[in-house]
Amino acid sequence: MTKKRIAVLGAGPSGLAQLRAFQSAAAQGADVPDVVCYEKQADWGGLWNYTWRTGVDQYGEPVHGSMYRYLWSNGPKEGLEFADYTFEEHFGKQIASYPPRAVLFDYIEGRVEKAGVRDWIRFETAVKHVEYDDAAGLFHVTVRDLPSGAQTTEAFDHVICATGHFSTPNVPQFDGFESFPGRILHAHDFRDAVEFEGQDILIVGTSYSAEDIGSQCWKYGARSITVSHRTAAMGYDWPDNWAEVPLLTGVEGRTAHFKDGTSRDVDAIVLCTGYQHHFPFMADDLRLRTANRLATAMLYKGVCFVPNPKLFYLGMQDQWFTFNMFDAQAWWVRDVIMGRIALPDRAAMEADVEDRVAREDAGETDYDAIWYQGDYVKELIAETDYPDFDVEGACQAFKEWKGHKKQGIMTFRDNGYRSVMTGTMAPKHHTPWKDAMDDSLEAYLRN
Repeated sequence: MTKKRIAVLGAGPSGLAQLRAFQSAAAQGADVPDVVCYEKQADWGGLWNYTWRTGVDQYGEPVHGSMYRYLWSNGPKEGLEFADYTFEEHFGKQIASYPPRAVLFDYIEGRVEKAGVRDWIRFETAVKHVEYDDAAGLFHVTVRDLPSGAQTTEAFDHVICATGHFSTPNVPQFDGFESFPGRILHAHDFRDAVEFEGQDILIVGTSYSAEDIGSQCWKYGARSITVSHRTAAMGYDWPDNWAEVPLLTGVEGRTAHFKDGTSRDVDAIVLCTGYQHHFPFMADDLRLRTANRLATAMLYKGVCFVPNPKLFYLGMQDQWFTFNMFDAQAWWVRDVIMGRIALPDRAAMEADVEDRVAREDAGETDYDAIWYQGDYVKELIAETDYPDFDVEGACQAFKEWKGHKKQGIMTFRDNGYRSVMTGTMAPKHHTPWKDAMDDSLEAYLRN
């Protein structure tokens, strides 16, 4: 019997989780399908693969990365730790709870290097079109080798889309932007807070990126930070040079006007206005259409595309959990493909999606949302051989983290938490976050 062929689109945390899932089964003696992973960047890591580039890359492809220099994890690492590869295994010791970008990239890379799956990935290869052939029961995936420009099409039994949903920015228009004399950029193109030293910065939006980019600008010497909100202020105990104001209505010259009639002069505007689920390479009948929420539309068990259950989407939820949730999804998808888990009929899958939406909508607080997603992770893990871990403990870490942010938005990263995998308490970092200007791997690991 011919082996199934699987296409994984993207080698970020979700795509790498899928490769690790298949490699794990192979290491236990299972006969796994042939897996091909397409990655348009020259290295793995997805968003964690930092690039200075913005706009388009050297091949004219849209830059995937939204990562900026000096980024530190904005949530505790204890909530994202791999159950099969702990921080202590990778670094040889426990580390502090809020690692910078380079440290987390090193950790992500360590697991897949150990798994030996790099040869499964075709780097600098952009997916251009995916369609399904009903007669043959196969997907046709057209890709372009970016260095050579050669375009080829291959057939696959299943496609797993792991391209993420934090790389295509949602960019609103405000009156006067066309004549604003300073810089206007989306968070997707933000790379270095030092650029805004001594400037008055306006941030539009109240997402995590607004909170973190504003904090970065404060840390690296911006004169003032003003954050414009559409619905509600974030409400933290901000520094004295930080203000929260209602929605921006427009700008005249350097003067920004807000819904309450107030105005401020600003030097630069950063749009922290979210991202789109954007899959232009997918045929229309295969394209996921969903809001950014915990219960995604169109996906049975949050991963299986109901209109064509041979197609899967990983990591498309709004996220409290990340790396270990992607693992739970990847192991579950692997087991469906390998015949270990049977899918119900379409009506049952649609009912599952509706039920998840209703249960999310019934939640009223962030804590409800944390435990909702924690229960989802537990549900998937229970159906596979992914190592069981203390999901409840991870939820509690997220709860503590939210409390620490309320206590001090510029000091929350100075706290530590207990690993839900090993039980080891994270050490206190050697330097408070606001004073830690060297975020290199070497500096961070000096503890």
